[in-house]
Amino acid sequence: MILLNKVNLFKMIKLRLKRFGKKKEASFRIVACNSTSRRDGRPLQELGYYNPRTKETRLDTEALRTRLTQGAQPTDVVRTLLEKGGLLEKKVRPSIAIGKAKLEKEKIAKAKSQVDESDLKEAES
Repeated sequence: MILLNKVNLFKMIKLRLKRFGKKKEASFRIVACNSTSRRDGRPLQELGYYNPRTKETRLDTEALRTRLTQGAQPTDVVRTLLEKGGLLEKKVRPSIAIGKAKLEKEKIAKAKSQVDESDLKEAES
């Protein structure tokens, strides 16, 4: 009787960035790889390119769609690149929603303080 290791049977595929380029001049390839592999390890497939310095992005849309239908999970950075490329619908993440709510509260508080200061100046005059 042969026992199979379930961990090896069901490795999750991730869409992530693979770094290449010179020091301090990094560029990234968007790759599909096993979730347990190293960042710069051998990928299953290269799906695109991203240069953060020039904001250049090239995506292989057909290959990305097939990987996404197979259940590949993109990392946060790759998800934002795919949203900008129109392959995924924009999803509001909790951390972003909390940050926007905090900024709104600060904006309202600042506006109130400015109104209060202007009222004090008018009262003194």
